[in-house]
Amino acid sequence: MPEVRLSPRERLVLTAIIDLYIATGEPVASQAVARLFGDREGLSSATLRNVMAALGEAGLLEQPHTSAGRVPTAAAFRYYVEQIMQPGRIGAALAGAVRGSGESPLSEARRGQIEESYTGVVSSNDYLERTSHVLALISSGLGVALASSTAGQVLEHIHFSRLSTGRVLAVLVTQAGAVQDRVLALDHQMTPVELETAGTYLNENFRGWPIERIRAEVARRMEMEREAYRQLLTSVDELCRKGALAGDEGGPAIFVEGIANLIGAEQDREQLRQMMLALEAKQRLVELLNAYVDGREQEVRVVVGLDAASPAMQDLVLIGAPARLGGASLGTVAVIAPTRIQYQEMIQAVSYIARLSERILDVPAA
Repeated sequence: MPEVRLSPRERLVLTAIIDLYIATGEPVASQAVARLFGDREGLSSATLRNVMAALGEAGLLEQPHTSAGRVPTAAAFRYYVEQIMQPGRIGAALAGAVRGSGESPLSEARRGQIEESYTGVVSSNDYLERTSHVLALISSGLGVALASSTAGQVLEHIHFSRLSTGRVLAVLVTQAGAVQDRVLALDHQMTPVELETAGTYLNENFRGWPIERIRAEVARRMEMEREAYRQLLTSVDELCRKGALAGDEGGPAIFVEGIANLIGAEQDREQLRQMMLALEAKQRLVELLNAYVDGREQEVRVVVGLDAASPAMQDLVLIGAPARLGGASLGTVAVIAPTRIQYQEMIQAVSYIARLSERILDVPAA
């Protein structure tokens, strides 16, 4: 869409209409805007009607019914977000808040609610799983947290613990300080000695290796040293295949919470059905986050109208940000919600939570 150019008066009126629509969920009439401004700004009802007509012609307002009320279009919400997301405005304020120097744009009560929600979190998987819950709770939308792939991560230490017959807990620590834990379902029983030996083998031979290279090297060594290390390497290979060093083949871990929030927010049953079909496949969410949120960037990303991913998602907004740990990518955290959302608070909350990972997991921010 071409760049939107508005006069100061048009910008003022459009912002007021969007704020009223977010607050009420109802089409906004010129009388409601007039009451908001009162005698200020020199905006009579006739002037407001003219301004609203011009905004409609610009594709920023639409009239859903025959009533006099107008609702913002996706283009209007995009313009609104652009005004909020001035360069550095969100990130600079939050950086100081997360590190304890400076004030956060979030209220003290909201910051306390967020931080209390992370009590007991000790690993990166814990952080991501908890984040999907926290974002769903505070946004009344869908909370999503996607773990980063193992690309670029370096092994520091791995430990295996037997949980029950055929089930093993693998705890993986990267050199960036991320802690990942997975429960592995094995095809055959392994004794505690076998598990300890497998962990020792990986730690002694592959500490400092990029994780995505380890599995291929284990397989290569199996071919070269099949007889000498047959039982040992078979055990290590199965632990790897079952996900101890999972790469992208099985898909990165993704945590989702808050589908019921979208159900409550949508009235049109058929549109809701299509929206749920678009969102129910976790692979679609993975693709959505990877397409819109760049893990190499620091800032939060806001995408209004997700119809490029699916026509049923045209009335949804994605607010996402990369979470980092010790300079490495930990994953992506995001909210997917109806376009009628409290943008400023949600942008700040997503960015705050993404930056909070460094402090929660006790790794100094880069």
